[in-house]
Amino acid sequence: MEKLVVEGGRPLIGSIPVSGAKNAALPILIATLVAPGEHRLGNIPDLADTSSTLSLLGRIGCPSLVNGVVRIDTSRVAFSEAPYDVVRKMRASVLVLGPLLARTGEAKVSLPGGCAIGTRPIDQHLKGLEALGCRFELSGGYIHGTVHDLRGADIHLDMPTVTGTENIVMAAVLARGTTRITNAAREPEVSDLCDFLVTLGAKIEGIGTSTLIIEGVPRLTPASRPYRIVPDRIEAGTYLCAAAATGGDVTLTGVDPKLMEATLAKLVEAGCDVRTTEDTIRLTRSRQLLPIKVRTEPFPGFPTDMQAQLMTLACFSKGTSTFEETIFENRYMHAAELLRMGADIQHAGRVATVRGNPPLKGAAVMASDLRASAALVIAGLAAEGITEVLRIYHLDRGYENLVGKLRAVGARIARVSDTVQDPAKLKAALDDLGPSVAPAEA
Repeated sequence: MEKLVVEGGRPLIGSIPVSGAKNAALPILIATLVAPGEHRLGNIPDLADTSSTLSLLGRIGCPSLVNGVVRIDTSRVAFSEAPYDVVRKMRASVLVLGPLLARTGEAKVSLPGGCAIGTRPIDQHLKGLEALGCRFELSGGYIHGTVHDLRGADIHLDMPTVTGTENIVMAAVLARGTTRITNAAREPEVSDLCDFLVTLGAKIEGIGTSTLIIEGVPRLTPASRPYRIVPDRIEAGTYLCAAAATGGDVTLTGVDPKLMEATLAKLVEAGCDVRTTEDTIRLTRSRQLLPIKVRTEPFPGFPTDMQAQLMTLACFSKGTSTFEETIFENRYMHAAELLRMGADIQHAGRVATVRGNPPLKGAAVMASDLRASAALVIAGLAAEGITEVLRIYHLDRGYENLVGKLRAVGARIARVSDTVQDPAKLKAALDDLGPSVAPAEA
């Protein structure tokens, strides 16, 4: 097992390329199941979760080759099961439910796992798929679904669930007749999935809105050109928060600012200067951070996946910030670890109060989920001294080459064995890698 060692107190200065979006790549990889043949996908990030997804597809009978562009051959589906040993590591595995039912008429999927950030039921997935004619049984921790006549239906989601919307859409594109989904999730990753399905021959109207109208077709075929995944707006927001917390000057490249308006607005509210072009974002922070008010909401509101990173940033502001988490009921687990570093955070239920400006000092902290891990790295970059972030396997699920990208803009950060405890050895681990790459002008 490894951990990150971070030496704080250095402003991040330079340029960081943004990878493809994890939350778009996973459903699109799985969506290749609905169109038999060879698919080519570009901008797929090199992550533990994408590797797990390709492994799952391989176990189903769809081999892949990764060489810059990902190639997946879905000509043959040998098995219709997503086993527990895969699904427990990655909640997105449940997305094979809709495509397998549409492709083979049967699916057996283990109940999902993933980050420990609260209850994330799949009742809306099952409700929508049942409306399309599917039937389900729960036994031994598995959902066993069958369908004999997949047909369109009117489906109203009780909440705009992202993966629920995606699962239903992937089945509906091959259903007989018209499906209308209201209160559908509007996240850019859902739109990217719909755009991909359209390249396969699907007929989808209302992409990017809360009402999706899908006219089922009898067959889909792989696109003639590689499909490129959208940039990762959460990775981008994480690096912007790191630049802001350290008083840096960072330019992100290969990003889409239009997907990040809520996050960028909060960074401006916090006192940062943000400038954008069509595919770049430059953030500079040259003055004291200001307190902010954050309320997480479905897109286009402020994303829950950025809440932990903004809370860390608020720890360095002058004044009191408030946070209201409306999506997940257990997403303040990072707060206890920030307290170990000297933060002043109180929370009750879904509301947290951050009194900023106490000096944060390096400490050993433990990550509880993917975005909490990122928040603790940001804290370490801006704190005094050395921070150790344990259980970094969460980070490997969602951030491609995080250490390399941060070192390229001046961070002192390294991966070491979690058995290394002596402070002098931790410092030596950083020194052994040589000085960080000299910061470049943004």
